[in-house]
Amino acid sequence: MTQPTLIRRVRRELPHAAPPGGMRFYLTTHKKHWLRETAVPLFLKAEHLTGAVKPLRAIGRCAVDSGGFTELQRHGRWTRTPRQYVDDLRRIWEHVGPYDWAAGQDWMCEDLIIHGGKAGPLTFVGTHLSIAEHHRRTVHNFLELRSLAPELRIIPTLQGQTIEDYHACADLYESYGVNLRAEPTVGLGSVCRLQSTTKGAEIVTAMAARGYRLHGFGFKTLGLARVGHLLASADSLAWSYHARHRPPMPGHTHKNCANCLPYALKWRTRVLAGLPAQMGAPA
Repeated sequence: MTQPTLIRRVRRELPHAAPPGGMRFYLTTHKKHWLRETAVPLFLKAEHLTGAVKPLRAIGRCAVDSGGFTELQRHGRWTRTPRQYVDDLRRIWEHVGPYDWAAGQDWMCEDLIIHGGKAGPLTFVGTHLSIAEHHRRTVHNFLELRSLAPELRIIPTLQGQTIEDYHACADLYESYGVNLRAEPTVGLGSVCRLQSTTKGAEIVTAMAARGYRLHGFGFKTLGLARVGHLLASADSLAWSYHARHRPPMPGHTHKNCANCLPYALKWRTRVLAGLPAQMGAPA
């Protein structure tokens, strides 16, 4: 059986959407060995997984981030071609196992990504393109990735700054014949800094009202509490930022727990226990 045939079969047998009544919550990490140490869902960048030369079999669910924020922040463009990215995703499938889905090489629409500037220690070179051009490149990349690898679980992602922007991005997908309502997962990008605000909640609400099963990228506790019930899934690295500014857990000898699995699992349990009841049991 060829690899694409095997991938298609597993893809049918393991649907990647979250179960009805529950949001799937992924812990974001760069520690690939966590895949064999915990069964909770994990979210990792492709670049952290492609270096696996021997099988690193995941014991739980995982999803793959394309690393778009870092690519555009540092370079203002994608430095890996769609074909190179597809090769990476096939290698990850072979060495790690079936992942729930992988993000495309989308183009975020935050002001810093577009115009450039500084945020803390990070310097953004800027793409200096319009939001409409970011939409066009995001949608065209998704179409190319699906054409190159229809057997892989690459998801479409919506981008924008305003509700109108997100509707325009969704309409552009639809104009190319992509039925976003039929997609098991639709990414919602560029909301990391908005998700706990009224504006962010309105964007999530508007896209959920279109009938999409949304994944919220980079959600924090306030955003999850506010709109988590409208999401099929979300990922978060907030546990690491939280740990970086606190003493390590009792008995831990490292400087802080910013890269610590026991801390991340404890944080996850506490966050999920505090979410509104209408979200259902996270998967």
